[in-house]
Amino acid sequence: MKKNSMNKKRMNITLPEKVAEAIAPFNNKSKFIAEAVIEKIERDKKKELDTLLIEGYRLQKKNDKELNDEWEDITLESWDG
Repeated sequence: MKKNSMNKKRMNITLPEKVAEAIAPFNNKSKFIAEAVIEKIERDKKKELDTLLIEGYRLQKKNDKELNDEWEDITLESWDG
């Protein structure tokens, strides 16, 4: 007997009729739904992480430009002397 290491919890859910019809051919509907939910959660987490990374890169770009401008002013001052 094959044993799944993941703990399980029985739930009663309601699905739109078209979704229920679409998953009807699958023998193990619970497994199919669980995998779909896990995939969606992972996709949402990745999207959130991508958004945070983009925000961080934009902020870092701004900080780098400000620092570069400051050093450029200092460097040009020493050349004027």
